[in-house]
Amino acid sequence: MSAVTDISPAESAGQLHRTIDWRGAFWVASGVPPLVLFSIGGIAGTTGNIAFLIWTLSILMGFIQSFTYAEIAGLFPNKSGGASVYGATAWLRYSKFVAPLSVWCNWFAWTPVLSLGCTIAAAYILNALAPIPGFTETSPEVLQYLAANVGTSAADAVAAVTAAGTPGIRTWTLYSHTLGPVGFSLNATFWIGAILMLMTFAIQHRGILGTASVQKIVGMLVIIPLLIVGVVPIITGQINWDNYSPLVPLAAAYAPEPGSWNTAGWTLALGGMFIAAWSTYGFETAVCYTREFKNPATDTFKAIFYSGLLCMLLYILVPFTFQGVLGINGMLATPIVDGSGVADAMATMVGGGALVKTLLVMLMILALLLAIMTAMAGSSRTLYQGSVDGWLPKYLSHVNEHGAPTRAMWTDLIFNLFLLAIAATDATSFFFILAVANCGYIMFNFLNLNAGWIHRIDNGHIHRPWKAPTWLLALGTIFAFVNAAFMGAGAKVWNPMALWAGLFTVALIIPVFCYRHYIQDGGKFPAHMLDDLGMHEADLRKRKAGILPYVTLIAGLAVVLISNWFFVL
Repeated sequence: MSAVTDISPAESAGQLHRTIDWRGAFWVASGVPPLVLFSIGGIAGTTGNIAFLIWTLSILMGFIQSFTYAEIAGLFPNKSGGASVYGATAWLRYSKFVAPLSVWCNWFAWTPVLSLGCTIAAAYILNALAPIPGFTETSPEVLQYLAANVGTSAADAVAAVTAAGTPGIRTWTLYSHTLGPVGFSLNATFWIGAILMLMTFAIQHRGILGTASVQKIVGMLVIIPLLIVGVVPIITGQINWDNYSPLVPLAAAYAPEPGSWNTAGWTLALGGMFIAAWSTYGFETAVCYTREFKNPATDTFKAIFYSGLLCMLLYILVPFTFQGVLGINGMLATPIVDGSGVADAMATMVGGGALVKTLLVMLMILALLLAIMTAMAGSSRTLYQGSVDGWLPKYLSHVNEHGAPTRAMWTDLIFNLFLLAIAATDATSFFFILAVANCGYIMFNFLNLNAGWIHRIDNGHIHRPWKAPTWLLALGTIFAFVNAAFMGAGAKVWNPMALWAGLFTVALIIPVFCYRHYIQDGGKFPAHMLDDLGMHEADLRKRKAGILPYVTLIAGLAVVLISNWFFVL
């Protein structure tokens, strides 16, 4: 039986509209490459000279994994929401409670892009409008301070003069407080970020066709400069090849001394692979729009394949060039680690003056807005399809006259305003959110990479518009367990509580799902949920894979716990 059902252009009320081809999804997914800017400094700060290798290995893993997602997406031409929705259906035969984890983990992994991206973009805007003055030990203001305060060290004098000259808006906050391991602040960064988030919402409100049109323009404005920054330093001979050796991790995070391949070194390396995955695997969002493709049978594979090629190019080139020009000491500078000084570094790398720097700051803000639009488009559709399929509350299944899932978008927006207040506090809070989000992302990838072979066993008879080579499907399954090791060993690099906070956040889906399934739906799934597979709910009792999915879950949990115990800093 063919997996393709009704894909006519006439759309019924309350459904997403089939208005784009693979090119539209490609441009919507073009917001993924700028995600390299979120953690390029953080990964360099924790891994040292092997940072460029971390990015290269991570994007290669992501590209190989994407073939599994391309296959299972083809089984569901009438669903939106991406690989998490398609993978959840594979697990449904084996547990009602494991299946929704896939949807939930993918959503809370992707949605923080809104808050984190707005945090960095707001920092750029603040740097442009109210820059922190730069003083050195020989600055007249510092010398004057030393003369008036005999006995003060030069470093203390620089700090005091800098604090006195810093614009008040940089330290102002309407309200701030601590919230467990992180801070919470309604400061200037928060309010600027909130405005940017609302702008993104306004663009998304027009539907996927309007979003793709805007993203195409912004995407070209962003991708071309990233390519220039990646290529120009190589052509002009700015690369210092000594910056790639010795090929060992750091002895300790955020300290420039090289370490060795001991347990602590491997832990830092795995921490780098863990956080890089959040960025490099992200182009799988290209299959979020299957329900909005004019021809899902051909558009689905093309969308994820060409998005993956673009990401491979930029995720290998940009970190390589940054490290080659800046070196480990330059990459460890605070403005690079927190992302606020990346535009300055880019201007220096292409040999630009004040005008080029200003243009690059504007392009960096556009790059971040591009990533934010990609995240809102993908994560809101995950919420929407999760609601349509009976995983999440019913109110999320509403769309407006443009076919945009506006209630899901509002949910994204409100949740991210809360995260924005945390991320805007300091770098520690920023990377805590990133690490917790990535725990969800690793779990989503684990479940969905294994969903590939489960669908092969249980639904092998169903037509696949594109079928991955079996060896690629098997390699993706192995990578599922490799990713689990990254999470168990690497999450602690970013925050001692990140892994446990991530697992707690994952568990929050259980009461949400129980409310929808048992209270709103009376214990039954919507009749249309399995239409693409030509199945009914009674068919879910046929479990051809036997105990293998359960063994897989137990083995995955064991890998996480053992790697967390074995790898220590």
